Amino acid sequence: MLEDHLLCWWSASTTEGFLPLREYIASQMQAKEIETKSDNILITNGSQQALDLLAKLFINPGDVVLVEKPSYLGALQVFRSYQARFIDVPTDDEGINIEALDIAIKKHHPKLIYVTPTFKNPTGVTLSKERCRSVAKIVQENKVPLIEDDPYGELRYYGEVVPPIKSFDETGWVIYLSTFSKTIAPGLRLGWLVAEKDLMGKLVLAKQGTDLHTGTLVQRAAYHYLMNYNVTNHVETIRSEYGRRRDIMLQEMEKNFPTNVSWTKPEGGMFLWVTLPENLDAVKLLSRAIEEKVAYVPGAPFYADDACLNTLRLNYSNATPDQIKSGIGRLANLFGKLHG
Repeated sequence: MLEDHLLCWWSASTTEGFLPLREYIASQMQAKEIETKSDNILITNGSQQALDLLAKLFINPGDVVLVEKPSYLGALQVFRSYQARFIDVPTDDEGINIEALDIAIKKHHPKLIYVTPTFKNPTGVTLSKERCRSVAKIVQENKVPLIEDDPYGELRYYGEVVPPIKSFDETGWVIYLSTFSKTIAPGLRLGWLVAEKDLMGKLVLAKQGTDLHTGTLVQRAAYHYLMNYNVTNHVETIRSEYGRRRDIMLQEMEKNFPTNVSWTKPEGGMFLWVTLPENLDAVKLLSRAIEEKVAYVPGAPFYADDACLNTLRLNYSNATPDQIKSGIGRLANLFGKLHG
């Protein structure tokens, strides 16, 4: 009997994914006020594959995709591989500009809209609840599909939880993506998407042509972990530690960075966004930062067009508190030399 049970771990799966795992995800989605069933869920090799499948279905060369300014680099790379034409929509401290989004839809008639509304990569900004509701209404009125990419939603350290855009979706125009990589382990490469029945059938066919199905072993291993270990405590531990590191980074920046440098103060996620004086180029500065034995990600690659060269992304989740203090000190030293 045990051998028969273990054999299932090595057998082929349905393209949609391991049903008990999809049922678990459906229950988690309902906790986020997203009304869905297991039949509306597709298990993917990370949410990056979900992006690729959606691009494959929707985008022909020259088709318009609306993205935030700035946007997630990995998504831009996927859409570029299908020769999409980007129109970027401005953002502020509450996320995407609603009026600008509505105007861009009516003017450019996009095939897709892509947003990361919660603890956005790269800026850490979260779309307000009112704007989430407005975005859902706009895409419904204009009948244009929107991809809501939400890998960081569980990583909130402060403030009130904001419901996903998908929770306000009444007609199925919002396609929701998420992943276990930020809450279990990045090496799992295990994500999912939530879509309506008609689109799901096409996505299943596209996935069959790509890899038949996500690996059975990794799906069952993830499900076993979710069912037999205290996932809530694990996520709380992550939140506590990442939140502590975020606080340390912000405190060190406040103490040490020159007054002409500004940055976001995210309530969760992994990243914050730094804006240097307009005359500085973060790409060119990177080599000097490396000489100081510190690194960052220049902001330019996160722009679909018209990059702001004086921006950069910092990650507080993957360094120890001592490394954060040392790294911010070295960056402050570099910025101070330029400021002086």
